[in-house]
Amino acid sequence: MDHIAILEIDHAPVNALDWRVRTALQTAIVQADEDPAIEAVLIMGLGRCFVAGADVREFDAPPREPLLNDVLLRVEACAKPVVAAMHGPALGGGLELALASHYRCAAPDVSLGFPEINLGLLPGSGGTQRLPRLIGPAAALELMLSGKPIGVERAQALGLIDLVIHDQELLAGAIRYVQTLLVQAAMPRRLRERSVDVRGVDPQLFAQARTRVARESPEIPAAGYIIECIEAAIHQPFETALALSRRRFEGCRTSQPARALRHLFFAERPSAAAAGAVQPRAVRRVAVVGAGTMGTGIAISLLNCGFEVVLIEPDGKVREAGLERIQAAIQAAVAKGRLSAAAAAAAIARVQSSAEISAAGEVELAIEAVFENLRVKQEVFAALDRACAPGTVLATNTSTLDVDAIAGATGRAEAVVGMHFFSPANVMRLVEIVRGHGTHEETIATTLAVTRRMGKLGIVVGNGFGFVGNRMLYAYGRENQYMLLEGASPAQIDGALTAFGMAMGPNAVGDLAGLDVGYRVRRERKDLLDDPRYYRVADLLVEAGRLGQKTARGAFRYEPGSRLAISDPEVEALIEAEATRLGIARRPLTDEEITQRCLYALINEGARVLEEGIAASAADIDAIWCNGYGFPRYRGGPLFYADSVGLERVVAGMEKFAQGYGGRHWTPAPLLQRLVQSGGCFCTGAHAAALVRPTG
Repeated sequence: MDHIAILEIDHAPVNALDWRVRTALQTAIVQADEDPAIEAVLIMGLGRCFVAGADVREFDAPPREPLLNDVLLRVEACAKPVVAAMHGPALGGGLELALASHYRCAAPDVSLGFPEINLGLLPGSGGTQRLPRLIGPAAALELMLSGKPIGVERAQALGLIDLVIHDQELLAGAIRYVQTLLVQAAMPRRLRERSVDVRGVDPQLFAQARTRVARESPEIPAAGYIIECIEAAIHQPFETALALSRRRFEGCRTSQPARALRHLFFAERPSAAAAGAVQPRAVRRVAVVGAGTMGTGIAISLLNCGFEVVLIEPDGKVREAGLERIQAAIQAAVAKGRLSAAAAAAAIARVQSSAEISAAGEVELAIEAVFENLRVKQEVFAALDRACAPGTVLATNTSTLDVDAIAGATGRAEAVVGMHFFSPANVMRLVEIVRGHGTHEETIATTLAVTRRMGKLGIVVGNGFGFVGNRMLYAYGRENQYMLLEGASPAQIDGALTAFGMAMGPNAVGDLAGLDVGYRVRRERKDLLDDPRYYRVADLLVEAGRLGQKTARGAFRYEPGSRLAISDPEVEALIEAEATRLGIARRPLTDEEITQRCLYALINEGARVLEEGIAASAADIDAIWCNGYGFPRYRGGPLFYADSVGLERVVAGMEKFAQGYGGRHWTPAPLLQRLVQSGGCFCTGAHAAALVRPTG
């Protein structure tokens, strides 16, 4: 073994290729290449993975030498066989390192991919050139444009892996593989020296890929650049095409979409506080109280990740319907290939149902998902308090109500927390974890741990009407409602905001959620704006029986079995009549005004939420709005977007709207005013530096 140089990358937690790792790797490769006693080089990652990619923190700073591209060229140029032995994630720059190596072996748990597109980037260190030379242009396009990793079987079938080491530990198996190569007098295999095999490739491959990218992600230039660079791998010399990929990477790295996506990357990572010193309680069995759409969605998510669930619903018909929905959703996952038949059967076997709250007596967590009414929820929590064992965490799925008022119905305020799931709960990723005045840290840690196990993004927020997301939604929706009365149609408003990038317009969202939901919430509130225009159109629609998609009529109308929103002259007439009654002069509105009024109202309310401590950071607000409300990820969230527009411009726009339309709501939040005066911004883009030194 003395004739094999073993280079171990030890840079916890994911062996990111920061400049220190790159420097050490380059130095080690040169030394091994120049040492006559060394016959081959083996590169491995220590810990839980090979290399999970570059250090994303470095992308906000000027490039620092040695660049990964140059290090990999030196690895590839080594005169002695270089073998990459991979386990766990081998992603992005990690996979580029493996491709620059001459041979590749892997443990069965390896996961390979290029997730750069999710950060608005393309593989910038030779991946767009080496990968198509190894597996062909079609498979290379699929891997890079999807951003999704593949497992060992698919990787071996494509030729990405030369050997899977099944029967022994990776190190021992990799050494044995290197020794076999040396016995066979194997020479370095450099992918740069190969041409791309285009036999059997569809002549329309690149044209079709460009059409798909233009349709699905026109705002992300990296997708088009990936196509361009892989096509260049066919027609241009390696050096020329590699230089093109470097230029495209650098152009993407400094682009606004990439900056926005990096902001969200860090916003969505579990924080040190979330990982915390406080240990969560172990949770094996969960009660879900309420078998409606939300309750069953929560139950499905819990079952799919291994929890045992007790579904509690006093109404027998509702309970049976809920169980049927759960089984149908799990079977649908099997039909789509997302779940094996065995896993589905096991998930269904883990659910029980009961009409009695007493069935929650042996759970570690109970999640309430009943009617959005404070009195009803207090009754449920009082019953849960009596039924559940000491220490059981009691969580409410309320979207707007006071968590402290709900906790007051129990004798365990320390164990009461909000878990605001977003509908449909088995699809949407976001959960607002609402900290009540008496909520203990162990309770927060427990709900965060459960949320992570469910594959969801849990963000801790403070208690107050609507918490973060829905409180800001009311400001955003307020302007929608006002502009309907002023002369804009539901279709125009929705069109302007979807053109901006929102997943849906506010009127279509209201129809989807059910206009009666907000109507009931407003009936219970005591702090509504003293303004006859405030959500007046939404109230009129509900009072006319137009509840949204559930009644096939809301702000739009819907054909049977269709979710396509169709403009309805009846709605236009209703709005116009109400505007006349209120003395509002109707006028044409531009799409620019529509977009600015909705977004600036959203930003201003976000500043208030941040200043009041309901949100811990601007990044939390942005993550909530991008994961729960369809804010375009390539814009980074409302507060990152405000920074990119310029806070001075936002405040100037608000002042213009205040002069034109009046209303205290257009007074800039104090935090926003201070940031403008100081030249500050919501999102600095600075992130803590890594403190772990690599070895190898």
